[in-house]
Amino acid sequence: MPAALIALALGAFGIGVTEFVIMGLLVDVADSLSITIATAGTLISGYALGVVFGAPILTILTARWPHRQVLLLLMGIFILGNLACAVAPTYQTLLAARIVTALTHGTFFGVGSVVAQSLVSRERQASAISIVFTGLTLANVLGVPFGTWLGQHTDWRMTFYAVAAIGVVAAVVMAAVLPRSHAPTEISDWREDLTVLRRGGVLRGLSMTVLGYAGVFTVFTYIAPLLTRTAGLPEAAVSPILLGFGCGLVFGNVLGGRFADRALGPTVLGSLGVLALVLFGFGFAAQGQVSAIVLTIALGAAGFATVAPLQAWVMAQATGAGQALVASFNIAAFNLGNALGAWVGGSLLAAGFSYEDLPFAAAVFPLAALLLGTISLRRDARVPV
Repeated sequence: MPAALIALALGAFGIGVTEFVIMGLLVDVADSLSITIATAGTLISGYALGVVFGAPILTILTARWPHRQVLLLLMGIFILGNLACAVAPTYQTLLAARIVTALTHGTFFGVGSVVAQSLVSRERQASAISIVFTGLTLANVLGVPFGTWLGQHTDWRMTFYAVAAIGVVAAVVMAAVLPRSHAPTEISDWREDLTVLRRGGVLRGLSMTVLGYAGVFTVFTYIAPLLTRTAGLPEAAVSPILLGFGCGLVFGNVLGGRFADRALGPTVLGSLGVLALVLFGFGFAAQGQVSAIVLTIALGAAGFATVAPLQAWVMAQATGAGQALVASFNIAAFNLGNALGAWVGGSLLAAGFSYEDLPFAAAVFPLAALLLGTISLRRDARVPV
């Protein structure tokens, strides 16, 4: 395994912690800043929108830079953004700091995916992407539970200081290990790269990503109150349950990457179908403590089983034109789905629906993605079956 893949996974670990740890601290942040839980949920959707806009912009601006230089710059911004979160005095400043931090997310995973694929043979490219995203999954196994525990037992601001420290460590390791000579694989005009978005297969792939992750985050955004207020679990149980969720992420990520190496199209469709079933089942299981725990872990596995396959699917559709840019757009699509899911969940709660209603609404999204993927598999020859 190339050492550069491990370095990329470490950077992904830091980014994963700052993205997901806010879920476990949603109640604490809301109480501290005197805002509602629904308003605090916009800290998640705001981050996601920062990824949506930051991914294409930063990828275009740094398209001619060596990949190592781009990735280290992004980690520097990441560190400063988390320090700003730690000292933010109000909801508005915290939201602004989250958005600044999010600007690095899409380009990191977009450029990182291209670098990962270039380091291995063709038949291992989906697995290489999954290795990078393993950092994101391990963030949920190790970083998010620890960050949740730290924030609940001290102050949620200490969590962001800790995340900034993780960013420093990741930047040092990446500076030591990433190849200095690794230049962009494509040197082209960004206007030409953008023409790849005219391809129907690319647009359908991006739409599938948005829909799949809208389903995940309609539920996961509000996982803490869903577990405590609906299932009746104590607040102290949230952190270890998130640890189980993170274990599910790791398992699903690895499994999705390996199956995608063998049969990309069927893996994408199958993983979306399983995700829809898990979300629908969560609606029935939400009021039971044991069943809620089991379905939370299953949600992690099903949700992340789609990540590497969907990223490989979109990159396959973009072969030959603007692949790094499309990879970044797909990361933006994941986070657009996150924002959409958080907004849908918050809107349903504001309209008077209960927390246990959220999984049923969420299941509609991956079903729509499954339908779109079935159509795309028949029309788009670039997706290997």
